[in-house]
Amino acid sequence: MISGTVLLAVIFYSFVNPPTTPYMVSEGRRLGGLDREWVAMDEIAPVMARSVVAAEDANYCLHWGLDLKAIQLAMEAGGSRGASTISQQVVKNVYLWHGRSWLRKAIEALMTPVIEAVWSKRRILEVYLNVVEFDEGVFGVQVAARHYFNVDAADLTPTQAARLAAVLPSPKTRSASNPTDFIRRRAASIADGAATIQADGRAACFEG
Repeated sequence: MISGTVLLAVIFYSFVNPPTTPYMVSEGRRLGGLDREWVAMDEIAPVMARSVVAAEDANYCLHWGLDLKAIQLAMEAGGSRGASTISQQVVKNVYLWHGRSWLRKAIEALMTPVIEAVWSKRRILEVYLNVVEFDEGVFGVQVAARHYFNVDAADLTPTQAARLAAVLPSPKTRSASNPTDFIRRRAASIADGAATIQADGRAACFEG
């Protein structure tokens, strides 16, 4: 059962932008501060949204928060691959704590369908792009775009967007502006994937 308090918290952030997250608070204390600036979805280059979906959750528009096929593949791989959807990552980042814990995963699995029922897919992705970490202490796509490329999120090119998406989910060990060969290859694959999901309709749920 989902408590009334949890439901209210989900409803509240469906229209109020989260001012911070538990992980941001933790990192802010550790680093002595962090960079963050919220931008609305309309102020983010559409190719950036498509790039993170292509990188993290290509079937984002086709599932209700839990990608059962990805979970099955992860189980078959013995846990060596991830299965978290963007919706699950939003629940973890906004409401819960980081780290491996069966309790956290259970709460995450319960809350994710609620988020999907209350928030639009566009809102989920907007929150994701504003709370995800792109470098140590660099949170949100607007600050990341300036940090790496000295542009606003609205002006990101397909290559820049793909490189930002390519640093996920390991932003502390990867760089979008000084990419390794691995990041270049991953970014090229992401750029192709972003174009594909635009062409085949898998971006329709968050693009207007």
